[in-house]
Amino acid sequence: MTKNLDNEGLRSIAEGYDLFYIDLWGVIHNGVNLHKSAIEVLGEITKAKKQYVLLTNAPRPNRSVNLFLEKMGMSKKIREKVYSSGEASLSYLKKNILGKKFFHLGPPRDFDLFLDFKKNKTEDIKESFYLLCTGLFEEKGEDLNYYKELLKEHNNKKMICTNPDLIVDKGEKRELCAGSVALVFEKIGGEVLYFGKPFPEVYNQSINNNGKKVLSIGDNLNTDIKGANLLNYDSLIISNGVHKDEIKKEGIDMVSKRYEVRVNFIQTELKW
Repeated sequence: MTKNLDNEGLRSIAEGYDLFYIDLWGVIHNGVNLHKSAIEVLGEITKAKKQYVLLTNAPRPNRSVNLFLEKMGMSKKIREKVYSSGEASLSYLKKNILGKKFFHLGPPRDFDLFLDFKKNKTEDIKESFYLLCTGLFEEKGEDLNYYKELLKEHNNKKMICTNPDLIVDKGEKRELCAGSVALVFEKIGGEVLYFGKPFPEVYNQSINNNGKKVLSIGDNLNTDIKGANLLNYDSLIISNGVHKDEIKKEGIDMVSKRYEVRVNFIQTELKW
């Protein structure tokens, strides 16, 4: 059974862990504003001489995520702890298929991910060697059938998905993410290489976690919690996130069973 920490706070269990993987969007901020209580938690973890990584499924390099967080008012000391799925994707591309032509699926704002190899971007999907998916086109942000039609003749190509999330809540608005397009591609027989949670590589790239007792904190059962389960880490779900309505209606034990994950702890929002 999942233990509720709303009354006791994270402080009641923090001593038992050496390292905290903490999601950004949905835990530390909502895409618009920082959550004050969550920022306070980061300060307390540091005081306790524990380590943390702000592990995010953002389809952009670390430097770009840093700029976004700086505009929100996050201090440099905290921003230095960020590691993104975009950074993990970039590492793979540099080692493997950097010189090949690619077709970009996603909004123009994600351009900084391939800034160093922009000359290999093609506007003609037929000319591409692989597909680089960072999200959805701005004008086709909710129409998954569009992507099914676009990609159906190209399922022999490999897709690099830089954000496995299916959805995200930006303020009060819910938006589809790159993972939704990747799922469409898989359903029509395409092969997808995912970078980000729940896949182990991004955890291992971000920090030396050998021999450490780890707690993974996030608001997404499919990524944050499933990733923790795959690596045998304990997990804490923030219920006031993407699963807010489900958890409120059915309770975390029922919802986690449906998603086939194990959740150790739950908080409405991250508080010390």
